[in-house]
Amino acid sequence: MSVLIECKNLTKCYKTGQPAVADLNLVLESGHIYGLLGPNGSGKTTLIKMINGLLIPTSGEVLIESLPPGPASKQIISYLPERTYLEVQKTVEDLIYFFADFYADFETERAWEMLKKLDIDPKARVKTLSKGTREKIQLILVMSRRAKLYILDEPIAGVDPAARDYIIRTIIGNYDPEAAVLICTHLISDIENILDDVIFLKYGRIVLKAGCDEIRQKVGKSVDQYFREVFAC
Repeated sequence: MSVLIECKNLTKCYKTGQPAVADLNLVLESGHIYGLLGPNGSGKTTLIKMINGLLIPTSGEVLIESLPPGPASKQIISYLPERTYLEVQKTVEDLIYFFADFYADFETERAWEMLKKLDIDPKARVKTLSKGTREKIQLILVMSRRAKLYILDEPIAGVDPAARDYIIRTIIGNYDPEAAVLICTHLISDIENILDDVIFLKYGRIVLKAGCDEIRQKVGKSVDQYFREVFAC
């Protein structure tokens, strides 16, 4: 295992002055699937955006393989944002070819295979597709890269239960054991069986970082049940 991400005293304040992320220290290593969990407003998306270089920290630092976010880190991280960013005038195959041209680690055959299994027409224009299908396409594009770290923000929130099962299998089956996955989600019960570790965030601070098996053994509850207890959901 190697260290992929290191956050050192990471803080982000917005105009209100209240920190969205406060003095956060975190290490993510290869070979793990992490769950980033917390209620709305806990700082999850802010943290993800700083790791991806989309927000500048107020103080502290993020290091990706010992380097700050930048062009090099974009070759390491494959990021699925919560909101759809696909160009609606493009066809699905246009997007496949675009990603193949843009990312050296993009594996086109994997993308075609996943499209076929989800019965998505590569000739279809994005604007004609449902919100759920667009989210499936985004995940296919992200998981078809051979990245070192996959960051997935709510990857299964907008899809039907049958597709949800396939997406979870896709996440498990399409990442290298030497890589890592960070999944931010509210649907804990649907994904906790694939998680190795969880990170609980509250008011921008880590209140728990532990292995899922450790939680089950110590408290005798599922991760979902324990999350609800900690945050009184």
